Parts: sequence; structure tokens; C-alpha cells
Amino acid sequence: MPVTRLILTDFRSYASAEIEPGSGFVLLFGENGAGKTNLLEAVSMLTPGRGLRGAALSEMARQSSDGAWTVASRLGEVDIGTGTLPSAPERRQVRVNGAAASVNSLSEWLSILWLTPAMDRLFSGSASERRRFLDRLVLALEPSHAHHAARYDAAMRARNKLLAEEPWDEAWLASLEIAMAEHGAGIAAARARTVAALDDQLAIAPEDDFARAAISLEGWDKADLSAALQANRARDAAVGRAIEGPHRQDLAVLHRAKQMPAAQSSTGEQKALLLGLILAHAELVSRRRAEPPILLLDEVAAHLDPKRRSALFGRLEGRGQVWMTGTEAALFDGIGEASRFLVQPGQITPD
Repeated sequence: MPVTRLILTDFRSYASAEIEPGSGFVLLFGENGAGKTNLLEAVSMLTPGRGLRGAALSEMARQSSDGAWTVASRLGEVDIGTGTLPSAPERRQVRVNGAAASVNSLSEWLSILWLTPAMDRLFSGSASERRRFLDRLVLALEPSHAHHAARYDAAMRARNKLLAEEPWDEAWLASLEIAMAEHGAGIAAARARTVAALDDQLAIAPEDDFARAAISLEGWDKADLSAALQANRARDAAVGRAIEGPHRQDLAVLHRAKQMPAAQSSTGEQKALLLGLILAHAELVSRRRAEPPILLLDEVAAHLDPKRRSALFGRLEGRGQVWMTGTEAALFDGIGEASRFLVQPGQITPD
């Protein structure tokens, strides 16, 4: 479902703001630093996690506020809000139609994908960044993935803490390792299903200006995790972390036509591969969930040549709600019907 109303209170640079975007292209233009990315970040907070910047919740509050912020939205007939309280700036609150709800339940209402300039070097960056990227792709297809990821991380943190203490509580360690194995298996299975389905989708993607990727999972091989954790306790205690588990997996990406690792491709090719991957995933989500995901594309048009820009607009036409930012309205030439907004510091004006 598209966002038909977005209301911000004390979020980033906005004391208050409200917009009513349409169901297709939502174009935000204005000078650098005007607050365009802040709007995309607000929309991204309608899903579990820390949004497209990965920031701490307390960082999202307007500097001169009391430390609290809210993002409220309307999706069809559903009202969804999230934010923090002054008394608990790092604890996120969620309400659906006025009733308290869990953060993870947000993924049941809508799926959101995003692409930001910080992701341009995703393929040559750290494995942890690629895992976070992969988990967002999984979450858009399987909302239960958030539950398994949260439970796994909680059990792993508790185990790491327990291993730092002596003597070890053997019974408690065993229960944590069983929990890690159970939820780790759920994480690994969901990732494997998503990677396989997305690789199939990429194989049939159009041969256009966005190079097609081939993807696979590397790293941990889904062995008996509970037994491995028990066997590795001494070594894990020495290094301060678990050395086996789905948190050691990585997303491997190849340029399909050249059979070359994406990390070895040119900067332009990496950008095209990433865009092609996002577009293919959007197609997959649309088919699986019977509705397209919301796309948040930050400063994408400015970094594409005119030919690729035109190809991107063509691929996005009629694909649901797509939010795009740019410093100039001219960057969106070629897009027909759209909701257009001029963004100035702390202010949004329909154009």
C-alpha cells in the first residue's frame, strides 16, 4: 500500500511537516542539506530496524526538541505511527490504528526498499553491510524473518556475555545455544529461499542498461549449530564472539554477463548492478505479495547518464510508489504524472 499521508513531528530538521503524496512517483527536489533524505528516512522508519541511515533512534530527534520524535502515516484505511518518548529516547514505540504494536509487526503492513549514495560501494565493502542489505530483501518477502533475527541476536549477545564470566553456567549456555540454533536455522533458510528466488528473477530480467547480477550465499553452511557452539565455547570466549552461525554469512554478487565479481567491476557497473538487483527484487516482491514495494531512491538520477536515467524511469513506471530525490527538478524530466515537492529547510511545498 502506498503512503497517502506522512506527518513528521520533531524528526531530524522538521519541527512539523505534512505531505499527501500520490500512489506513483513522489519527486522531492531542493538544495543539498534541505532535508530531502530526512523525508526518505522517515518513510523507511515504517519498517523494522533503524531506517536507511542505520542511525541511533536518539539521533533522529530534532536538536532543539525534548528528545522525542514521531512519524505518522496513512496507508489506505490504516494509520501507522512510530517514534520515541522523551523518557526513553532509544526505545521505539509503534501504534497501528491507535493500538500499541511491536516493531517487527510493521513488516506485515508494507515492504520498503531503498538505495542511497552510501550503498554505492556495497559490493566492495564489509560483509556485515551486505548481510544487512540481504536481510532487508528477505524481510520484504518474509516478515517472520524479523522475529528470527531479533531472537538470534538477543541469544548471541547473552551467550557472549555469559562466556566472559567464569565459571560458566552450563545449563544457561546450553539453552542459549539451542535458541541460536533454532532461530539461526530460520534465518539461514529464509536467506537461502530469497537468494534462490532473486537469482532466478535476475536471470530473466530485461537486457537493458542495468547489468544483471548473479547472486549466491557464502560462509556458514548450516551445519549443526548447537553442537558447533558447544564445541567452540573456549575459542568463542577467547575472541569474544561466536565464530560460527548465520552472522558469518555473506552475499556473493557476480556481473552475470562477464562472470566477474561485482567488487572488481567499475564504479558505474557496480551502480548499475545494484540498481538492477533492486529492480528485480521489486518485481519479485510485487509477485509474491500481490502489491509492489515502496521504493526510496536517494539522489539516484543525478548519478546516472541520460540514457540510463531514461531506462530507469521506464522500468519504474507503473511499479507502485517510488520516492526520488534530486537537487533540481530537471533531473526528473521524462517522468509524466507525479507528486512533486520543493523541499526547503524545515519546509515542504507542493510544486
